[in-house]
Amino acid sequence: MRNDLTERALRIGLVSVSDRASSGTYQDQGIPALREWLASALSSPFEIHDRLIPDERAQIETTLVDLCDNLHCDLVLTTGGTGPARRDVTPEATLAIGTKEMPGFGEQMRQISLRFVPTAILSRQVAVIRETDTHAALIMNLPGQPKSIRETLEGLRDADGKVIVPGIFAAVPYCIDLIGGPYAETRGEVCAAFRPKSAIRPAKPA
Repeated sequence: MRNDLTERALRIGLVSVSDRASSGTYQDQGIPALREWLASALSSPFEIHDRLIPDERAQIETTLVDLCDNLHCDLVLTTGGTGPARRDVTPEATLAIGTKEMPGFGEQMRQISLRFVPTAILSRQVAVIRETDTHAALIMNLPGQPKSIRETLEGLRDADGKVIVPGIFAAVPYCIDLIGGPYAETRGEVCAAFRPKSAIRPAKPA
């Protein structure tokens, strides 16, 4: 049954975690890349709340909780801070505030990146669900580079445009359905969302 919650615009939080970018010594590339990709991929209404913060675990945790619990974001995408360096603590912060781990997202991101560089095994991206009594959100850690962000979200295609490795975003709309969020639709030429036939809604009249 449709209700006001599932009919509203998708709320998306974007968090770029970078000491240099947050201090102004480096221009952040993560949030602009995410905004551009989401605008190209989503065909249903959405709104964005973004944050640029340093590699401080406590601040990352506070930011994620605020976006989920206070701003009621349905999806939160982070970029940066997922490597093995001592200042890379985004996965630890994400796991600390999550209530369910969703390991498949991180596994698929690394599978995509391994097609390009062997150092993809050093990436530690994770995904979780954060649940409260009245709301739930999907939180995913993404790579830091715009090209890698697009590849992991969108997947890989051959020369004819056929998908050869599915991107992680294909599973995101149905995940959001399952946790009680709004029904999000995508543009198939960018990233075709997958849902079981029983979960697909008829297209709205133009």
